[in-house]
Amino acid sequence: MAIALSTWLVFFTGKGSARGNELGGDVVLYSSVDAPILGPIVGEFEKATGVRVRLVTDTEATKTTGLIERLLTERNSPRADVWWSNEMLGSQTLADRGVLETYASKSEGDFPQGWPQTLRAADRTWYGFALRARVIAFNVNRVSGRDAPKALRDLTASRWAGKIGMARPQFGTTRAFVASLVAAHGFDEARGFLESLRDNQVRLYDGNSSVVRALSDGEIEIGLTDSDDVLAGKANNWPVDFNFEQIDDGKKQIKGLSSDGPLLLPNTVGVVRGCPHPNEARKLADFILSARVEEMLAESEAKNVPIREGLAK
Repeated sequence: MAIALSTWLVFFTGKGSARGNELGGDVVLYSSVDAPILGPIVGEFEKATGVRVRLVTDTEATKTTGLIERLLTERNSPRADVWWSNEMLGSQTLADRGVLETYASKSEGDFPQGWPQTLRAADRTWYGFALRARVIAFNVNRVSGRDAPKALRDLTASRWAGKIGMARPQFGTTRAFVASLVAAHGFDEARGFLESLRDNQVRLYDGNSSVVRALSDGEIEIGLTDSDDVLAGKANNWPVDFNFEQIDDGKKQIKGLSSDGPLLLPNTVGVVRGCPHPNEARKLADFILSARVEEMLAESEAKNVPIREGLAK
């Protein structure tokens, strides 16, 4: 709370301005990444560079979406320097709306063939790294790993009626998840699946971590959420675990939504167009995209999977 409070004071009390000289070489980071993960990374950057980072975050229920709306509102007079999201849809939205600038990261040199093209915008307005996955979580005291669903279509079975939860689809990675269904299966099939979830009395929660908490408390037995939220719950000794969505056997006839495996969710980073501190912004963006930060994210409770092959191994 101290980080958030000091940030709002800087921007709204008139005691400082992100565009003024008062902040000197400070760099302003808007991020939807959880604070316990952000803290050590920001601290290491500040120690290495002497550049102070001012963080702006948002609530669990609206993070990513709330920050995106703020960046769009500030587009003509940016207060942020760097955008770091834990998903990709919002970053592409910002790129499409002209909020992010083209920026060639020094970290591209880590890859002999250049940064993987599937993990960056074609115009280099954002880069993706450090992967999580969308998973099917379950309460281990109520459901065994063998019996828990392993495909999205399994969630429409009557045995799970009233026992499934997910975060509200207007926000965060659940929004990206719904968009991926439309991209992979088409509007009609995606809508049919979501209507089946509704008919099966799916419960909606304010954020993915709230889904995992509801699983732990026994409010629900199955949850659509992200791998890092379940891993955080397990670290707290909550009775939760997850299955990755399994890829369908092409030899079997499938009734319902087909499965190509779990949706992978990269972190994404971009530099804000016209930002107040462009030099510091590029330094911070390069640091976030470095092998060191991928290592830190892999070692954190989120257990993000590095895109650098050596680190991933």
